[in-house]
Amino acid sequence: MGSVSLKLPASRRRHGRVLTCLCSPALLNLLMLISLLSTNLLAFFAFFAASPRHDPATETHSSNLSAHVAAIAREIGGASSTAASLPDGLPPELLLFLTPHALPLGRDARSGLTHMQSSVATACLRSPSALALLSTFMAYAPHSSCPRNATLPRRLVSKGCDPLPRRRCLSRGPRAALPASSAMGVDNRRWVAPPRHGHEFLVDDVLRLSARSKIRIGFDVAGGAANFAARMRERGVTVVTSVLDGAGKPMNEFVAARGLFPLLLSPAQRFPFYDGVFDLVHVGATALDEAGAPAMGQAGTPEALEFFMFDVDRVLRVGGLLWIDSYLCQSEDRRRVVVKLIERFAYKKLKWVAGEKPGSSTTSIYISAVLRKPARG
Repeated sequence: MGSVSLKLPASRRRHGRVLTCLCSPALLNLLMLISLLSTNLLAFFAFFAASPRHDPATETHSSNLSAHVAAIAREIGGASSTAASLPDGLPPELLLFLTPHALPLGRDARSGLTHMQSSVATACLRSPSALALLSTFMAYAPHSSCPRNATLPRRLVSKGCDPLPRRRCLSRGPRAALPASSAMGVDNRRWVAPPRHGHEFLVDDVLRLSARSKIRIGFDVAGGAANFAARMRERGVTVVTSVLDGAGKPMNEFVAARGLFPLLLSPAQRFPFYDGVFDLVHVGATALDEAGAPAMGQAGTPEALEFFMFDVDRVLRVGGLLWIDSYLCQSEDRRRVVVKLIERFAYKKLKWVAGEKPGSSTTSIYISAVLRKPARG
């Protein structure tokens, strides 16, 4: 390393006085050498310092994310192989709908997909009975009138075949004249007349519980003939009712004829609504038992009930009301399961009634409750 020498004048004049420099060239050279050595040592230690420790939490999160991505890829691959291995003799419209369609911009950089799969639920493709119904549903002449198979959508939905494929045929309109109101289960006194049992609540009493926040829109799960929606409409509240046609009765058409909003939806399916949009969710007497797919042997299981309740919680806004209306627990064990699950959500109990079924020799118990959804951090 070469030497560095700074030659400065021995003295200089400032304000008429002579200043003598006390720094000799040898001392300056020594200071420069010490500065260079210290800089090099600091760089050396910084470079060879111990490498940062790996964070186990970060590694676990990365591993879980990779596992989820791999699972999604396997599911997509399984759907592709299932569609590719469909039996012969299926309607051309069904094959056309199930054929993967190429993405318009080519390969997606994030997912790696080059084709878009059909939106038909895999239960339709893996179950022979569901696939047979789906084939009948899609057996039509394109751009002509749809066949009269109005009960097929309900049967497919009840088998977990959702969403149904779109069809390129023209609807024929109403099936026939609607039955009389009495045959469809219309009840003009429920929720407004004096209750017959202690577990029945009045609409006005429940609405008064939400005096701090107005009830404007609600969702009635498995609402039948939409009697609840009719009573709420009289009080300026719009209610969407999930309905499945049953026993040959055109329930959806009947609800629409009443000027109410029917939704073809099974309680086993995810509700097609955004998070926190409803001020009120009304769960009828049979909805909790129908929370699973009956045709798939999952109705009423604790797991199906848990999935159902979490989806109810999802669509209900903070401060909204959950009305569980006259749910019949057939046993004490069932009552404990339902009560324990409800309490997990930490809703505030505004009304809670449990009473034995009149005239029953078993331990059947009715549960009715009005609960307020809490704010969560």
